[in-house]
Amino acid sequence: MTGDPSASASGVGQPHIEREDHPWGINIPGHPRRTDSATYVKSRKRMVAMAEAVAGLLYGRAPYQDHHGGGLWLKDDDGWFLVRNLAGMEWSSQFCADPAKVDMLRLNARRLYALFPAAVEELGIRSLLDTPITDADGVARWTDSICNASVPLPADAHTGLLPKGGGVHHYPGPITEISFFKYDDFELWVDDGHGQPAAVTPVDRRGSGNGAVKVIYATPGSELASAKQAAARTDQPLVLDAEQPIAKRAFAKQVSPEGPDAG
Repeated sequence: MTGDPSASASGVGQPHIEREDHPWGINIPGHPRRTDSATYVKSRKRMVAMAEAVAGLLYGRAPYQDHHGGGLWLKDDDGWFLVRNLAGMEWSSQFCADPAKVDMLRLNARRLYALFPAAVEELGIRSLLDTPITDADGVARWTDSICNASVPLPADAHTGLLPKGGGVHHYPGPITEISFFKYDDFELWVDDGHGQPAAVTPVDRRGSGNGAVKVIYATPGSELASAKQAAARTDQPLVLDAEQPIAKRAFAKQVSPEGPDAG
C-alpha cells in the first residue's frame, strides 16, 4: 500500500481510521505519508529471489507478497533458508515502537548472523546489524529491512479472505499458520452452518478414530463464537463431537466405511 489520503500539505498524516473491505478498523496515529522506501523495494526484490530459489518452501509457491514478519535469511552449503526473529514488525507498528525494544530484535539477529558471516556480506547488512537502534529513524530502517520485511507469503496466506484464503492480516497467526503444515485431507477452515468461517483442529492423533474437533476460531458475533466464549468462561475449550456437522465437514476428505481417520 502506498500513499495516505489523510496526509496534510506538510506530509504528516492526521489521526484516521484504516479499513479494508473485510470489516475491521484500527486507530492509526498521525504519521508521515507511506511510500515504499528504497530499503523496502530492495529488500522485497531480494526476498523474492531467495524464496524462489528454495525448493519446497513451506509457505507455498510464487508469486509472493512481502510480509513484515521478522524473517532472517541465512545461507549454508545447501543454499538460502529462512528463520524468524522473536517478533515481526508491521509497517504502521513502527510509530508505537520503543527503539530500545526494537534494538533487542537487532541484537538477537546479530547473534544469529555471527554464525553466518557469508550471508551478512551477501545481504549487505553488516551496518544494519552493528548500528544500535536509538530513535525513530533507526526503527524505520529496521522495519523495512531484509531482517524484518522478509517473509514470502502467497497472497491468500498474507492478505486473503475466507473462503478463498485465510491471510495473517485478517485471522490469528497461530491459526493461519496451521495451514502450512496440516494434512491436505483435513479441513482447517469450515463453514459454521450459518455461512461464517470457523477453524477447528482434531482432538486426537491421526488414526485414533476420534472424530471430535476443537473450535479454535469462530467468526465474531456468530452463534458459534458465543458458544466458544461461554466455554472459555469456564476455562474449557469448545469441543464438538463427531456427529456435529462442523466436525463432519472437517473430516469429509478422510471418511471411510469405518469412520474418519481422525487426523
